[in-house]
Amino acid sequence: MIETSSTAAPLIDGFGRTIRYLRVSVTDRCDLRCRYCMAEQMTFLPREKIATLEELAIIAERFVARGVRKVRLSGGEPLVRRDVLQLVQRLGRHVGGALDELTMTTNGTRLRDHAAALRDAGLRRLNVSLDSRDPDRFRHITRHGDVAQVLDGIAAARDAGLAIKINMVALKGVNEDEIAAMLGWCVAEGHDLTLIETMPLGAVDEDRTDRFLPLTVVKERLDTQFALERDAAQTGGPARYWRVDGSATRLGLISPLTQNFCDGCNRVRLTTEGRLYTCLGHDDHRDLRAALREGGVTALDAAIEDALTTKPRRHNFRIGRDEGPAVARHMSVTGG
Repeated sequence: MIETSSTAAPLIDGFGRTIRYLRVSVTDRCDLRCRYCMAEQMTFLPREKIATLEELAIIAERFVARGVRKVRLSGGEPLVRRDVLQLVQRLGRHVGGALDELTMTTNGTRLRDHAAALRDAGLRRLNVSLDSRDPDRFRHITRHGDVAQVLDGIAAARDAGLAIKINMVALKGVNEDEIAAMLGWCVAEGHDLTLIETMPLGAVDEDRTDRFLPLTVVKERLDTQFALERDAAQTGGPARYWRVDGSATRLGLISPLTQNFCDGCNRVRLTTEGRLYTCLGHDDHRDLRAALREGGVTALDAAIEDALTTKPRRHNFRIGRDEGPAVARHMSVTGG
């Protein structure tokens, strides 16, 4: 067993930003095929390239020892990985001590079976990806998903005592007419809602330019239907928040294309292969699994430090008919 409890200097990149937030992709696999995220026919990583849950836990714990206060588990769909609950339980032991929060992003398809166990393991909040509550539209976006299954999972998570934040990718001509209704539903259900601009990551089967909907436009529309008050609270991520007057619901906007959020970036991402990406929009990475296997915690720390020296000031996201993806890898590989 590798010792991970020792403390060390905090993680600071070359621009003076302190890293407090680690996102961990536990798998690149998913049981849906959302059109803006994946191609219909995906080739996933062979299992021998996947880091073990033990390795992911050791690396994540080392980040916690170096000052990371929030860890989010993601994918792909994290609940499709066998025994992922063991990772949740292990990291959940740090919540309330060195770790402020352990969360998960999920598509909700398997929440009914796992919600109570996730709560018992230390999670208190979930992000659930839900781009439409209309059954036919949801099936179109995900290519084969059943929205009733997801809504049932959300209800089970709420009943288990988990706070819910709905993540909705704003898609022009697809679900833009449903955004206000989604916010109204979240207010009624007591959920938060975060809207996200589509990001140019990985090759998909459609032209993202046709689906790009600026959140500046969306916010102007919502202002005509809701009383939105700016909320200065932060959750550690890139969203800007508004409180829906008269409710407990917060509206978050993640707008990598219309309003760059990189100046205050405090995040790095660990892939299911054990690779560390310091920016979602760049390909530079360090193989932390290899470092751990070859030299233990000492080599792991050195690899992390080396990665931070190359963390860029900002991403290079652009969208347009003459623009390809910012990077070739899909979001599911790096983790949402």
